[in-house]
Amino acid sequence: MPKPVDPVEQSAALAWRRKKKRGLEYLLVTSRDTGRWVLPKGYVADGHTPPSSAAKEAWEEAGIRGEIADREIGRYCYRKLEIKGGGTLNVAVFPLKVAELADSWPEKSQRTRKWMDPEAAAKAVAEPELKTLLAAFARQFAETD
Repeated sequence: MPKPVDPVEQSAALAWRRKKKRGLEYLLVTSRDTGRWVLPKGYVADGHTPPSSAAKEAWEEAGIRGEIADREIGRYCYRKLEIKGGGTLNVAVFPLKVAELADSWPEKSQRTRKWMDPEAAAKAVAEPELKTLLAAFARQFAETD
């Protein structure tokens, strides 16, 4: 019987901003391989904490910088077939309040980015646990207004 593959740790940035007329918005990017809407994310880089790695990925994949939270707001899992034997990735999500949106960034030619309201973002992503996280952050955000 094959040994189960342990979840792999990644960190993601939930990039957000508040617009006066539109309210809370999230910035999603397309994945390079499938073109699905995702959060900027990746493996935790050497010398980085999970939040600082999420901020690094947000810059590389979406051209954004801002204030990253020290605490995760939750986790979600997804399957990635490119991992040898298939694999489940466990992603810790850290909110990032966007302060800078660059016109040029490392992966600009490989991805599309788009601001979406929380409801549209939840519909756009595939992972059920991520849909729940996006909705929960919006509710929490509304309660602190």
